[in-house]
Amino acid sequence: MDKSLTVTVIGEEGESPIVLHLRGPVLISNLFDFQAHVREVKAKDLVIDMTEVPYIDSAGVGVLVGAYVHRQKESRNLVLVGVQDRVRSVLQVTQVERFFTFANKTAS
Repeated sequence: MDKSLTVTVIGEEGESPIVLHLRGPVLISNLFDFQAHVREVKAKDLVIDMTEVPYIDSAGVGVLVGAYVHRQKESRNLVLVGVQDRVRSVLQVTQVERFFTFANKTAS
């Protein structure tokens, strides 16, 4: 099973929102690029498109919570889009689901 994670940035700095499209599981072994992108985005609105994330481990949850906290401190928004049931259940079990705003992906 492929455990790589690709991060595609949609939008340019100065625009809002910026979308980070993730493809693959978010795991301790592959999350550093994702974490770096999250920290770099200064846009008021950050959308993390998780439609192609089949699962997430506790380190991945930690990156999402860190992103939430960092953006809250600076009054910037974070929205998770297209979160699959398996990922959503991890967020529920770890009791962090309440921190996030969720949206469904709409057809382009």
